[in-house]
Amino acid sequence: MTNPSAPPPPSGSPRRSSDRLLHLALGLFAIGLLAIVAIFLTPILSDAAPGLWLYLIAMLAPLGFLVGVGYALWSGRRSR
Repeated sequence: MTNPSAPPPPSGSPRRSSDRLLHLALGLFAIGLLAIVAIFLTPILSDAAPGLWLYLIAMLAPLGFLVGVGYALWSGRRSR
């Protein structure tokens, strides 16, 4: 049974800056994965080789992974 005198938690909690870091990590990782898929699909769909820019964009996947690991370590240390 809940305590009726306890105030309800605020519904619109302010966004922390660390949430932005998580969204950045997920976005970078997703863009990198899409570039990796495009690298494999380019020779199948056309006779051309993938461009250098596609390989450079694919490097966002490990960068996003590292940012995600950094976010996990930073948020876990902060919640103690």
